[in-house]
Amino acid sequence: MDEAQYGWRSCLPDLVPDPYYIQASIYVQKMSMYSLRCAAEENCLASSAYRSDVRDYDQRVLLRFPQRVKNQGTADFLPSRPRYSWEWHSCHQHYHSMDEFSHYDLLDASSHRRVAEGHKASFCLEDTSCDYGYYRRFACTAHTQGLSPGCYDTYNADIDCQWIDITDVKPGNYILKVSVNPSYIVPESDYSNNVVRCDLRFTGNHVYASSCSISPY
Repeated sequence: MDEAQYGWRSCLPDLVPDPYYIQASIYVQKMSMYSLRCAAEENCLASSAYRSDVRDYDQRVLLRFPQRVKNQGTADFLPSRPRYSWEWHSCHQHYHSMDEFSHYDLLDASSHRRVAEGHKASFCLEDTSCDYGYYRRFACTAHTQGLSPGCYDTYNADIDCQWIDITDVKPGNYILKVSVNPSYIVPESDYSNNVVRCDLRFTGNHVYASSCSISPY
């Protein structure tokens, strides 16, 4: 690698999701369609939720988990869209600056076949917290979106779309795969640390996560 190429790669963001954050706080919740109207507008539910015979009091089963992503690179992670093209969601009262900041897959533990999936448009990309010596520069309240080096963007498990709809998933053993910047739309210095995988056991009412770790794929 020549110096020019090395210099280009060394001045880039590098997103790393936190596997322990996910493992410590994952849970299953049942919610009515009435309470999920905003999420349904953003296509955050499984396809069976959009059938014509689905009623407001029908319940969905959601696999909820938090997410904390650090930018350990040397440059800001900025949205893939310029600000003038951010999409306003009136139901949630926020802008989406990326079509998909994270993607969530639930895989069968034996076959690795995908049995359910979810996604997270950038709810509002910001510096939620920072390591000592680093300072927050992006804040949703100021209508600036991005993630500074040394800082974390945190999504709590109780916000809309921070889940996989597992209503149609049978009890069993699965793998949760969480990918940030999944389509590599925003350049990073290292894509090999963008994925977390967890072993899951789903009982039908509860979920147990173990062995969450960074995975290269």
